Amino acid sequence: MSIPILLISVLLFFVLFFGIGFLLNMLFRSSWIMVFIFPLVAISIVNKVKLIEYFRNPGDSFGQLGENFSALHTADIIILLSGLAGAILAGFVIKLLRKMGYRMF
Repeated sequence: MSIPILLISVLLFFVLFFGIGFLLNMLFRSSWIMVFIFPLVAISIVNKVKLIEYFRNPGDSFGQLGENFSALHTADIIILLSGLAGAILAGFVIKLLRKMGYRMF
């Protein structure tokens, strides 16, 4: 993966998860909801197994998930971590805004 594509991907994932996290935090009046949802999103991005398969056949599904996570390239890990950073920053921003007196929904 080239450097410009990596930088654009990092920026897009950061902004995407910051925006989604900010909106969910406003709607559900919780500061960290996207941080808890992010692992599920990351698992669905990395592993192409349907959710029901984790309950029907957990051994194979989680085994395949481990293999897919270990096969990630450094660029993929950086992109996913930037999404997590965006979700975490959304939690801090919403807490700061509420502390400053802004009421959101």
